[in-house]
Amino acid sequence: MHILIIGAAGMIGRKFTESLIKTPLEGTTPVTRLTLADVIAPTTPTGFSGEIRTATVDLTEPSAAERLLAERPDIIVHLAAIVSGEAEADFEKGYRVNFDGTRALFETIRHANQKEGWQPRVIYASSNAVFGGNFPEVIPDDYILTPQTSYGTQKAIGELLLADYSRRGFFNGIGLRFPTICVRPGKPNRAASGFFSGIIREPLVGLDAVLPVPDSTRHWMTSPRSAVQFIRHAATLDLAKLGDRPNLSMPALSVTVGEQIEALRNVAGDKAVAHIHREPDEAVARIVEGWARAFDPQRALALGFTTETKFEDIIRAHIEDELGGHIA
Repeated sequence: MHILIIGAAGMIGRKFTESLIKTPLEGTTPVTRLTLADVIAPTTPTGFSGEIRTATVDLTEPSAAERLLAERPDIIVHLAAIVSGEAEADFEKGYRVNFDGTRALFETIRHANQKEGWQPRVIYASSNAVFGGNFPEVIPDDYILTPQTSYGTQKAIGELLLADYSRRGFFNGIGLRFPTICVRPGKPNRAASGFFSGIIREPLVGLDAVLPVPDSTRHWMTSPRSAVQFIRHAATLDLAKLGDRPNLSMPALSVTVGEQIEALRNVAGDKAVAHIHREPDEAVARIVEGWARAFDPQRALALGFTTETKFEDIIRAHIEDELGGHIA
């Protein structure tokens, strides 16, 4: 089986690739080929018994998708996007990458399907940003899409395209609405949600972190480990069980910033918490306030998607995976 990962140089793309090398997918034919694609050159990992090819590609460029899909992969994992804060700051770039690039990919698959019957599985990374405005405190599975940001709108369009192209039989699609991923390793990115990771990641290594929102801010979060498991499960799930609704809200934890901080205190003590500095930022607070705070993801849970049960587990997973089990 051949898997193409678009956005393979990003954090989730790298971790998903590593997981495929470490642990084979269950219930499928063996993965013998991996194609890792991104706008920057992905690193070629070691330890894979099959063939690995890397590609530097921008889906918004003419014929880029055709070149990338020439070898007709069996599964396409579409993670490539620019994040929320950047998409809001640069309107044209957001639509070019998050919408035009996605449609170019889907259209290329459609043309190949109509010409030769190729029908891959497409796993599309969406976001809880498709919900906004005056939504209920806990969002049910049947709630309508109500994005209030350009990023959320772009992801909602992607979901609708995925559903329509799947309905028409051009490919077999599943859309995963990712919660905010916490704790993200590495350096901060331009996502407006970045501080949710920053107030944990930096203090664990003895660095200061800025908190721009009130402690009462509630959000929906899961770990990188769980995010990778979502993709792995989507790669093997019987998609017939999705019916005519291929987009799913993923399970996560609904926690306040204050609860995050107390979990950090429980795991790493007062010394770590002392590195958090409150510096209110109205622009960030306004964006975050418009995001969903909790979901009731019964469809995803019934289909076997799982996540952590307490925020301390998310922190400990970060310590194990990124810090070698040790903290400052």
